[in-house]
Amino acid sequence: MGEKINSYKDLRVFQNGMDAAMKIFEITKEFPSEEKYSMVDQMRRSSRSVCANLAEAWRKRRYRAAFIAKLSDAESEACETQVWIEFARRCNYLDENICKELDITYDKIIGQIVNMIANADKWLVKEK
Repeated sequence: MGEKINSYKDLRVFQNGMDAAMKIFEITKEFPSEEKYSMVDQMRRSSRSVCANLAEAWRKRRYRAAFIAKLSDAESEACETQVWIEFARRCNYLDENICKELDITYDKIIGQIVNMIANADKWLVKEK
């Protein structure tokens, strides 16, 4: 952990979330058209919201409670994405292996977020 983090974009959890959201974007292109306004929108929205909430959390680092609240929102969105992945598997829109891979990825993202929450004080901006 020697690299300097100057932006939310430098966070590994943000990068992992962005990669996962882009993977979901690509795979949902193949979903049936009747799912366009339901499952596809929900999967894309929740996966993208992980990153958006991480960015918002980064800007809230002056306020411990607000920082943790935004991280908690990111964690919730990651978990919601896992639920949509499971629905897609059960509807036979996604291969079992892709589902496992995405589930593992989101477990890792959730773990990274939980770790940030547990160590929130080290991320906070200290007033001078």
